[in-house]
Amino acid sequence: MATAAALKTVPKPRPSRTRLGRFFRSTVGLKLIMAVTGVMLSGFVLGHMAGNLKVFEGAEAINAYGKLLRFEMAFLWGARLALLGAVGLHVYAYAMLTRESVKARPVGYRQTSRRESSYASRTMRITGPLLLGFIIFHLLHLTTGTVHPDFKEGDVYHNLVSGLRVAPVAVFYVLAMVALGFHLWHGIWSLFQTLGASQPRYNSLGRHVATVFTLVVTLGFAAVPLSILARVVK
Repeated sequence: MATAAALKTVPKPRPSRTRLGRFFRSTVGLKLIMAVTGVMLSGFVLGHMAGNLKVFEGAEAINAYGKLLRFEMAFLWGARLALLGAVGLHVYAYAMLTRESVKARPVGYRQTSRRESSYASRTMRITGPLLLGFIIFHLLHLTTGTVHPDFKEGDVYHNLVSGLRVAPVAVFYVLAMVALGFHLWHGIWSLFQTLGASQPRYNSLGRHVATVFTLVVTLGFAAVPLSILARVVK
């Protein structure tokens, strides 16, 4: 009787997580989240870079581009929220994968072999947080104007030129684009691996796509602050 009474007091086990929930908490699921959000963010930076290059066409062209983006505010804020969600999920997946990696190997290797890793892959844990910090500054600088020295609502050309004419800010933007380049290059190549494509270290489709995409985005972004700093764009 005592045993039966004790069994009655044992709390019921919590319902097990759904199969989908367990999948997205697994290593494969987290890598899939990283891949999908990475594609979304890569597409955004490519489009954003192309829009920034309109500064070379003059004030009218880039201001018209900025006005077009603000034409439908509901769509604009929907896109912004989707991007913020993608960034949040990307950071979450990165943090969880890092935690699992540390748990799996709490003590470092006595000797580290780097023959099969690139500099970009070894700096992913550095470039990720750096880019997050840059995104926050960029939003405060050229979106809200909070930290801009002479922000004028709706005047994209003026805000871009006057904001990046400050040498330390322009240099910071260029360095951030270098970090973005490393992050993109390794991330895109890893995407091909996540999707199951065989990706040898050299001469693979993933490497070629990652290299071309990274060069286009990085050089396109960096051209703007460098041109403003050199007074090519005034």
